[in-house]
Amino acid sequence: MYYWIGDKIEFPPHHHASKDGVLALGGDLSIERLRYAYQNGIFPWFNEGEPIVWYSPEERMVLYPDELKISKSMRQFLKKKDFKVTVNQDFEGVISQCKNILRKDQEGTWITDDMKQAYVNLFHAGDVKSIEVWKADKLVGGLYGVDLKNGVFCGESMFSKASNMSKVAFIYLVKELGYRLIDCQVYNDHLASLGAREITREQFLKHLKGA
Repeated sequence: MYYWIGDKIEFPPHHHASKDGVLALGGDLSIERLRYAYQNGIFPWFNEGEPIVWYSPEERMVLYPDELKISKSMRQFLKKKDFKVTVNQDFEGVISQCKNILRKDQEGTWITDDMKQAYVNLFHAGDVKSIEVWKADKLVGGLYGVDLKNGVFCGESMFSKASNMSKVAFIYLVKELGYRLIDCQVYNDHLASLGAREITREQFLKHLKGA
C-alpha cells in the first residue's frame, strides 16, 4: 500500500519505499517540494495521466569524479574540439530536446508538460543547471539536473543529436564544474560504461549531508 502525500511538504521515512523504490504518491511539483525532495534523496518519475510518483531507490547509481572512465576513442574525439560547450545558455532548449527525442525501446516520455514546466520554474529559481553542446551554432547535445549546492549534482536527463554529444556534456559536467558526486538515480549501461556504480541508499543520504 502506497503512502499518499497532501499539501504539506513532507515524505515518509525512506525505509517505507517499496522494492522498486516507490516512496509516495501525490502532492505537487512546486519549487519548494522539489527542492525539499532532492535535498532528501527523493525524485519524481511518472508518466502522463498518472499521479506524481516519488522515488527513493534502495540502490542509487552515482559517479565519483575520480572514477570517470573515458575510452581511448573518446579521448581522441575530445581532442578534435569541433564543438562548443556552454552552461545555462539554453536550458529550455535542452529540456525540450530531452522531452521530445526518440529513445530506443521507450514509448513516449516521462518528461510531461507539467514536469517540464516544473523544472523550468526550478531553473529560474537557481536550482537547476543545464549543459549545452553546440556544433555550427546548433544545439546537438546536452543534459540538465538539480544542483544541490553542496557538491552534489542530481542528473535528470540528457540527449544527443550527433555522435558522442551527450558524453561530451557529461564529461564536461564531471571534469569542469567541481562536483564531488554525480547522482545518476538508477542503473543504466551507458552510465556504467562511464564509471558510474550503485551504492546503498544509506551511503547516498550520507553524501547529501556532506559526510
